[in-house]
Amino acid sequence: MTRPRPLVPRPDQADTVRTVGEFGVIARVLARAGSARLAEVGPGDDAAVVATPDGRVVATTDVLVEGRHFRRDWSSAEDVGHKAAAANLADVAAMGGTTTALLVGLACPADTPTSWLEGVATGLADECAPLGAAVVGGDTVAAAPGSEAVVLSVTALGDLGGRRPVLRSGARPGDVVALAGRLGWSACGLAVLRRGFSSPLAVVAAHRRPSPPYAAGPAAAEAGATAMCDVSDGLLADTGHIATASGVVLELDRAALVAACLVPDGPLQQVGAALGTDPLAWVLTGGEDHAFVATFPAGTPLPQGWTAIGAVRAAGTAPGVLVDGEAAEAVAAALGAGGTGHAHFG
Repeated sequence: MTRPRPLVPRPDQADTVRTVGEFGVIARVLARAGSARLAEVGPGDDAAVVATPDGRVVATTDVLVEGRHFRRDWSSAEDVGHKAAAANLADVAAMGGTTTALLVGLACPADTPTSWLEGVATGLADECAPLGAAVVGGDTVAAAPGSEAVVLSVTALGDLGGRRPVLRSGARPGDVVALAGRLGWSACGLAVLRRGFSSPLAVVAAHRRPSPPYAAGPAAAEAGATAMCDVSDGLLADTGHIATASGVVLELDRAALVAACLVPDGPLQQVGAALGTDPLAWVLTGGEDHAFVATFPAGTPLPQGWTAIGAVRAAGTAPGVLVDGEAAEAVAAALGAGGTGHAHFG
């Protein structure tokens, strides 16, 4: 493993938010925003106007705080933009929808390089472009006095395309539990960066820029998925949300998860061996890969990209998640994880 190259931009007093000013920053950022296919009125007015062909709007918000969700010495500005967009695009897809537009709120110190903000805008635009979406508005404010942290608040709007929204509460006994996307890569990359290294590049890149399979969400809705969730906090934690909302038990199959997520001699095993960590811990409890987990009626052909990893059982005494019959909390503890997934304020 190799040491990371610092990515913090060098200060240039002629290129800071303080020097360029609010409207100068907005103009430079919007020049990189791209265009949203369904935007009837874009940036520049008091509000944007976005068409809603379905007649319903999917809406979600995520907040990224520097030092908690990203570090400028670990990630480029473009990385941060990609990551901020992905967290929201994945939430829309997990409802069975497709993102149509983003709104971005920014709080930053006055000495933030404008070029860094342009990089964030480029990352946002590049992540949205394949879906026909773009940033259509937002707000910029100065960070609180004494604060050096950048805060990004991103709101995504989406369209269901005539499909019913897929909720967390629809799983039923007998359903199949399935996964689309990869798990454990972002958490593995974070473990590498925390130890001062930057390789294997594949897992570090996965932490910097998630790669959610956005099309898998609408495809699952079309196929009749009964429940679905974006895996942002960890598989055990997020399947726990489905179990609680649906009043059922989700029993995951360890062998199926290993087969789906751990390529023999892959980067997770390599890093796990180097750090003395069981890579299954990252698969089960690591967040921010933004894979999707869903339940489907038994016998339903799974859409392309989806893999069966378990089954839904009746809750009995209480809803929850099991791995080969063992409670999620016990499995996480045995793997040395600090819990079943990320806990805000934990």
